[in-house]
Amino acid sequence: MDTTTTTDSPAPGGDTTATAWEELVTAALLGTDRRTPAGLARGTADGEAAAHALLDAAALHTVRRRAGLRPGPAVPPPGPAPEDPREPLPEAARRRLGLLLAGRTAPTGRRGTDPDLAELLPQWLVLANRHGYKAPPAVLPALLDAARARTDLRPHALRLAGPRGLWLARLNPEWKFALRGTGAGGGLPSPRDAEGVRALWGEGLFAERVALLTAVRTEDPAAGLALLASTWTTERAEDRLMFLDSLRTGLSDADEAFLEEALGDRSRNVRATAAELLSALPASAFADRMAARAVACVGPDRTADTPTIGVEAPHECDAAMRRDGVVEIPPAGRGERSWWLGRLVESAPLSCWPARFGGRGPEEIVALPVADGWRDELHAAWCRAAVRQRDAAWSRALLGPPEVPPATGPGTPSLAERAQLLSLLPPEERALWVARFVAAHGLPEAFQLLGACAVPWAEPLGRAVVDALDAAREAGGYPWSFSGVMGLAERCLDPEAARRLEPLAARPDGAEDIVPGADGYWAEAFRRLVSTLRLRAAIRAELTPPGACEPPRGTPEPAPPAPAPPRRPDSAPRPAPVTRPSP
Repeated sequence: MDTTTTTDSPAPGGDTTATAWEELVTAALLGTDRRTPAGLARGTADGEAAAHALLDAAALHTVRRRAGLRPGPAVPPPGPAPEDPREPLPEAARRRLGLLLAGRTAPTGRRGTDPDLAELLPQWLVLANRHGYKAPPAVLPALLDAARARTDLRPHALRLAGPRGLWLARLNPEWKFALRGTGAGGGLPSPRDAEGVRALWGEGLFAERVALLTAVRTEDPAAGLALLASTWTTERAEDRLMFLDSLRTGLSDADEAFLEEALGDRSRNVRATAAELLSALPASAFADRMAARAVACVGPDRTADTPTIGVEAPHECDAAMRRDGVVEIPPAGRGERSWWLGRLVESAPLSCWPARFGGRGPEEIVALPVADGWRDELHAAWCRAAVRQRDAAWSRALLGPPEVPPATGPGTPSLAERAQLLSLLPPEERALWVARFVAAHGLPEAFQLLGACAVPWAEPLGRAVVDALDAAREAGGYPWSFSGVMGLAERCLDPEAARRLEPLAARPDGAEDIVPGADGYWAEAFRRLVSTLRLRAAIRAELTPPGACEPPRGTPEPAPPAPAPPRRPDSAPRPAPVTRPSP
């Protein structure tokens, strides 16, 4: 806030210093050959002399203006910062945080063998929050600056900053992001505070209301639903969409009646989201309707000599289908009938298919041939249904053996959708499946699948990745062709793998079967990987509370949340949190 006033006041004769300053600015913009202030008219016929005179006058005028400033009225000092009852960081961890914040900017040149501190900072924050520490007051400004620059850091950085971080954020407009999603006092009311919840829900900003609904829904799904229903008919369509998406938290059969009503909403995107949520409730009336439509289109082919799946896609999108969220006009490049079929199958409960195919299980059904070229469309819809309904058995069947190439195997060739299927398997099974995939197909095809595995990677997966990197080195490539996998390995390998990597980092250059120079780059990349793993081990030790034992080898660390269900092309986009693996 400007707490000073200037003595710029009308002078005798009506001229003012403000007017004089405006004349100087105008002359500087237009050029002294086109506009010369009256005070500079004498002795300034030469253009260069006039320019120098103008600058001298501006300097003199600036000094006069600054000398004339008068103190403004005092503003009340801020109130004291609230107390934070959490444990302070151990001294070694406090020093480490300072180093990470000082080096948080990603390197722009060649890294050499130094760890990437920009990637280790989010890992450090997650682990510190898991132990319940608070940030030292002295680093709060740097911590808020880091969170302002990187949105992926904000949830973890603000949690570490705690109430003092919010107090400080209210004093600097550049940190106002920290106050979004909180009440006017810097925090959400407790979901049990009925009066505070009603006040913020009725008067808060949109971001505050979304955060409030999510918090209430997390603690009491029924109360969250009642809160949304109380103002549903008065909300804007774009707001209704985001509020409805909040019902994913704690979704249950108790939400069915509200979602059924939302199927008649004026907004197409709201209707599509309501249909998607209802399809995740296998016992809902919506699921029954979709199942009846789907089994009418897909079933055993009675004309085939061997067990085969026959498909008869819908010939029209009737009014009942449109009400249930099926969009009549497909996206560009899609046929109408295949589009409608996919919407029906992905929304039908997977439990309807075993009875439709004579009691066969998911693996047997997926293995059946599909007539008339409908296999890819049918399997892709089953993949979306498996992710939406979180069905591990169907996910396992649609993934198939990892040795089979994705283009020819069951399910979908999309590695992004395969990563979503993988997220539904137990962590040990997931890691083993990806390890076998890496061994069979190498690293270029496995990048997205590696991101779906629990951190730190299980030993079979870590071994498979290291072996594949070593094989790529022996094949004569350069390490920057695998920079993405290398970055994942730095963040996700178990730190114990550093000992196994040391011989690779020390391998001498000059092998005949290696492209000249490549071996040296590989050795440097492996040394950087080893140094990063050792730093992660040191971070874990520094953050271990005094007197507590370090977690044994193989203890799971905080991992990214499961990928969100795939969006239908006709639904509105939803922001997805960007998460990073923990150290």
